[in-house]
Amino acid sequence: MPSKVEGWKDEVYGNEIRDHLFEFAEQGWDSIPEDEQDAWFERFKWWGLYHQRKGQESYFMMRIGTPNGVLEPGQLRVVGEIADEFARGPVDNPEFGGAYADWTTRQSIQLHWIKLEDVPDLFEKLEANGLSTIQACGDSWRNIVGCPVAGKDEHEHVDAWPVARRLHEEFKGNEAYSNMPRKWKVSVTGCDEGCGQGDINDLAFEPAVKELDGEAVTGFNVRVGGGLSRKEPRFARSIDVFCTPEDAPKVSAGISALFRDYGDREDRFNARIKFLMDEWGPEKFRQVLQDEYIDYELPTAGEDLRDQYTYNAGDGEHGDHVGVYDQPDGKNYVGLSVLTGRMGVDDVLELADLAEEYGSGEVRLTQRQNVIVTDVPDDELEAFLDEPLLADYSPDPHPFMRGSLACTGTEFCSLSITETKNRMVRYARWMRDNVDVPEGVEDFHVHLSGCTASCAQPQIADISLRGMKTRKDGEPVEAFDIGLGGGLGENPHFADWVEMRVAADEVPGYIQNLLGEFEDRREEGQSFREFIAERSEEELQEMGEPEETSYEDPYMHNTKMTWYPYAEEDDMADSPAPTDAQGKSLPADD
Repeated sequence: MPSKVEGWKDEVYGNEIRDHLFEFAEQGWDSIPEDEQDAWFERFKWWGLYHQRKGQESYFMMRIGTPNGVLEPGQLRVVGEIADEFARGPVDNPEFGGAYADWTTRQSIQLHWIKLEDVPDLFEKLEANGLSTIQACGDSWRNIVGCPVAGKDEHEHVDAWPVARRLHEEFKGNEAYSNMPRKWKVSVTGCDEGCGQGDINDLAFEPAVKELDGEAVTGFNVRVGGGLSRKEPRFARSIDVFCTPEDAPKVSAGISALFRDYGDREDRFNARIKFLMDEWGPEKFRQVLQDEYIDYELPTAGEDLRDQYTYNAGDGEHGDHVGVYDQPDGKNYVGLSVLTGRMGVDDVLELADLAEEYGSGEVRLTQRQNVIVTDVPDDELEAFLDEPLLADYSPDPHPFMRGSLACTGTEFCSLSITETKNRMVRYARWMRDNVDVPEGVEDFHVHLSGCTASCAQPQIADISLRGMKTRKDGEPVEAFDIGLGGGLGENPHFADWVEMRVAADEVPGYIQNLLGEFEDRREEGQSFREFIAERSEEELQEMGEPEETSYEDPYMHNTKMTWYPYAEEDDMADSPAPTDAQGKSLPADD
């Protein structure tokens, strides 16, 4: 039988949700019947709205999808203005203030503390400026990701931006593909770094060369079935198909229709295409695609260019795009490091000013939660780099600041087990000040995820942190499983989980001790990922030692059981939500 969610979707789903959403907004939060809240909250996701967690009833997270991370001139300012006006909660965040924007690991934007009653005005302002929340969440085509500097990079084989833009225009709001068994994530990569992260997407277009009709054609090989969620990570697998940029929409339509028709609608845990790929295998998948969904003969895969992939490969990468780089047109793009991907609203608005003053006004978002200002002329570059804002968002950050990612955590998400954003900020700063960076290490990635949903993509980090609970001195405390040696590049590898339930305040000491062992034992020039790969789990468990240090963690208590971790009075009974805090809420997963 179809799952409960499928039953809700059969009643109302897709574009028609908007009318109901606006009716509820006009009548107010209390107009949503209590026994229908779960159903409506699930449907609202299609329009980019997640109800926040228990204790925060009536507040929503709003996700704005930006195709390929591109914010056109003026759009960043709109985001900042909306955050300033509509995304202020009842309590300030101690690190980021009362209003802020989150850049996600899928090149999207998240705003918090959104009230249902404000949604029509929000949508009007977004849509008047070419922005939308449509299908930013829900069982549909999600935000299309790719190289954040597509069309402005010197390392491209094919410009992926027109392809990503066309897919965005063709499949967002398209009724034929609006109701999928589960979320549908697509990546388009045209560069030789592999920064589109195709390996961990449901559908990936990756650069390749194929001889067609006697001519060498640059296009894409197609991979299917990647993903990280829960404890079932998969790398996307080749289905032996090459397609030209012009044919990408046809292939996308065929593969997403195949998933729509054959994906599991009875068991939501099993409803991702990675599990269908497990069941069928690439050969059957390709055959069904050809026989039932594609009306021309699919070319076999071309020569892939994965041997040039450096993104998150563990050594010598450029793919996070932090820094100053030449554009083919003679201008520059400047990648700024944003610790944990969160910027206070005043900084968002100031960055919008700087992008207009020194560049074209265009800003791009990366899958590392960072931002890029494009189109900066040579004669404006020095002045831009001297701007005070760049002291906080540096194009040349410390490795521990550059590589630290975190998901939403218990601040807003009911799936999360631990506090994340502010903790990762404190981890990164402590490591910067107290941990020696091994010689030659310029990029070091620590990804912190509050649970197994993997929104912070922990499985592909040098050090992976996954939220758990443990007991310390007889008291329950927040803790993390620790994984090592994950990454992408030419030969991707998921992290090996070597330590379980390390108390949160002992994690920085563990990292300090492990990196000391790495520095002492590694061979000359050996990367951290290579060092980890050479050692058994037993060796790794012996090397890393959890330890209390001068690091102090203010979030050791069970933040999941608070209405807001940073509130002075954080008990559920102290929640200002307009209910008795017994309502249900659904989590935000990226």
